[in-house]
Amino acid sequence: MIGKLQCMVLDCHYPAGLAHFYAAVLGGEIDRPDPRWTPDEEWATVHAPDGQVLAFQRVEDFRPPMWPDPAHPQQLHLDIEVPDLDAAEPQVLALGAVLKHSETSYRVYVDPAGHPFCLVRAAG
Repeated sequence: MIGKLQCMVLDCHYPAGLAHFYAAVLGGEIDRPDPRWTPDEEWATVHAPDGQVLAFQRVEDFRPPMWPDPAHPQQLHLDIEVPDLDAAEPQVLALGAVLKHSETSYRVYVDPAGHPFCLVRAAG
């Protein structure tokens, strides 16, 4: 092993807004004190209950991905496991997500900044 993942960083126009979106989806603390970085207008974080950290970085000329258009690739996406897709969907929609595609075991949405993410049905 060379290292360990410190956090996943998503570019966006408004870091604080996207941090609030993902904190509402995943739980956790927004901008918890952490010696590794300083939250400000350019940077926000969510420390999820499971220990993972998502960070959000302001990019002036941010151009969101346009899933599934390969001319605007998704760059990355998050899979978020949920026990019940039908119960989780109205919750993420109320937070500003937009449904893009639906299958039996997963659904694809975009967050308020345009990043794709999937709600994935928990196994068993």
